[in-house]
Amino acid sequence: MGSNDEVLRERLRWLRNEVAYLKSERDKVRSFQEYARNIRLKRAIERSLQVAIEACLDIGRRLIAREGFRYPEDNADVFRVLAEQGILPSDLLPRLIDMARFRNVIVHDYIRVDDAIVYGILRKRLGDFDRFARVIAAYLRRHRH
Repeated sequence: MGSNDEVLRERLRWLRNEVAYLKSERDKVRSFQEYARNIRLKRAIERSLQVAIEACLDIGRRLIAREGFRYPEDNADVFRVLAEQGILPSDLLPRLIDMARFRNVIVHDYIRVDDAIVYGILRKRLGDFDRFARVIAAYLRRHRH
């Protein structure tokens, strides 16, 4: 197995660990009000979501480079390229594009981060990360380099 495959697997482990942390925090928070009042928790969740999204983007970029797919124009395009190549299912693509946009808000426009959006992702969208990881892991098993 090549070193690039090992790096991809290591990034997948990192992503799964980040999502496990997010799920553990999600399961402790009883309400949006409790979340919104807890500044330390909000900062931790926002950073952890950013790291999880960055891990997905890093995995995507490395896979694109490994396979020689077209170069992505921006972060959202990383996921488009993977969908074009049949790696990502079409129903997961818009969710991941939303995540890429959310990452840009967290990184570049952090003043406008909406607690309700973050809480919604925490409650309803962590499964998107799980699904991404499963799809990539399955692809790697089928296409070893």
